[in-house]
Amino acid sequence: MEKRTTTVRMPEELAEKADVIARGRGISVNALMLEALETEIERVRQDEEFMTRLRELTERDREILDRLAE
Repeated sequence: MEKRTTTVRMPEELAEKADVIARGRGISVNALMLEALETEIERVRQDEEFMTRLRELTERDREILDRLAE
């Protein structure tokens, strides 16, 4: 699996909390953030209203791209 590096800027207090939680669980902050992101992705997948809105946005973007390609 290919990987991408992303920089995340967060308030110091949040970074400290993430560090404590990760150390307490015996994992890296990176692993903690990946778990949190996967959890959020699964949450929005189950959110029908969000998925409908996302489909509408995607369709609108497709229409705009089609017009640009003409």
